[in-house]
Amino acid sequence: MDYKVMSDIELRQIALSGKIKGYEFVELSGWVRTNRDNGSIGFIELNDGTHFLNVQLVYLKDNETIYNTCKAIRTGEAIKVKGELVLTPGGKQSFEIRVHALEVLGTCDDDYPLQKKRHSFEFLREIAHLRPRANTFYALYRVRSVLSMAIHRFFQDRGFVYVHTPIITSNDCEGAGQVFDVVTQGKDPFAFFKQHVNLTVSGQLHVEPFALAFKNVYTFGPTFRAENSNTPRHAAEFWMIEPEIAFADLNDDMNLIEECVKYCIEYVLSNCPDEMNFFANMIDKGLMDRLNHVLNSEFKRMTYTQAIDILIEAVKNGHEFENKNIEWGMDLQSEHERYVTEHVVKGPVFLIDYPKEIKAFYMRLNDDGKTVAACDLLVPGVGELVGGSQREERYELLKAKMDEMNISKGLEWYLDTRRYGGCKHAGFGIGFDRFLMYLTGVNNIRDTEPFPRTANSIKY
Repeated sequence: MDYKVMSDIELRQIALSGKIKGYEFVELSGWVRTNRDNGSIGFIELNDGTHFLNVQLVYLKDNETIYNTCKAIRTGEAIKVKGELVLTPGGKQSFEIRVHALEVLGTCDDDYPLQKKRHSFEFLREIAHLRPRANTFYALYRVRSVLSMAIHRFFQDRGFVYVHTPIITSNDCEGAGQVFDVVTQGKDPFAFFKQHVNLTVSGQLHVEPFALAFKNVYTFGPTFRAENSNTPRHAAEFWMIEPEIAFADLNDDMNLIEECVKYCIEYVLSNCPDEMNFFANMIDKGLMDRLNHVLNSEFKRMTYTQAIDILIEAVKNGHEFENKNIEWGMDLQSEHERYVTEHVVKGPVFLIDYPKEIKAFYMRLNDDGKTVAACDLLVPGVGELVGGSQREERYELLKAKMDEMNISKGLEWYLDTRRYGGCKHAGFGIGFDRFLMYLTGVNNIRDTEPFPRTANSIKY
């Protein structure tokens, strides 16, 4: 047959245009998701990795050779197909391809684990090298990519400078001691650097000096915590978004957080409509309402002290918390945060002015001498989503705090930033993987990461 073929077309191009102008026949390569036939007509669901939705390939019994070739195709195989592009506006999909020729590019063994049935997330974690082909993860990792771009676009469009902070460091930013040591083999494991070093827990301390040169900066990269916590929200390796803004206080910081969160939600909804509809239908029925509620809300602000008073009153009125011992100075648990955001504010809220004892050394001491200029953004369904603070810019106060904690040695360079042209500045951190959990409704951090690293588990 003499026909004009559009070679090496992508499913995304067809889906966006509806039809490739001037071509009735296309050549497409991809992977078989399913294959079924009823004895006279068969259907292959094909995906080439460029679009969330599959394309249906139709093969008919009236061409015995093509029919037998197609019928033998297994789920998971890589194929190249040539066929007629047919619009089907009234059908489940807006177009399909009638097969005229088919070539197997990669066979698939009989024990391929992703056959057409529901698989548990636990099972799919055991085959992390194959799970991107499953619908949930195919959607999830595209959203992860798009959310990454949203982060960069948000900051780049506002003139922020992207700083690559080190992975190997000699400091523990949070001071919790939950770090992974970096050692070399041999008699002296610390011989290479001549001192104790570890994997970074945060890029904040290293990005702050750049804010005092470029004004507005951000770092976005992997961080590591040696927390032996077997929970759905903890991983040993995860990514952090950490901007820093100079000549800014806590209010400026909260304004930027609100703007950033709303921008990212809107960007993902606009650029991943099919994937987000999938999550709303299959993972979290209330997802769209929750995200749109945040988009259309003004983020409220409440002091930590006010929140404690509210929680104490809630216990008096019979509300059941697992931790009922509510007192000023405690570190709020997720159940307390969710009560405030879901039952009291009924929307996003910043808790501010936390007791200095439960926050990091670099946070600015408030005039009351008891609290620091810190904020946590709480959102319904999750609790804490973002944490930030105004940094302590006063040299003497910062040094005294660091001396008290015995962490000044090795961080003299950090103190220098207060001695040489220091100014007020602020910043925040968003756990990227937890943000992705919030945006998709997926409730385990092990599923948002391509190859998760958690305690007692590192298969890959």
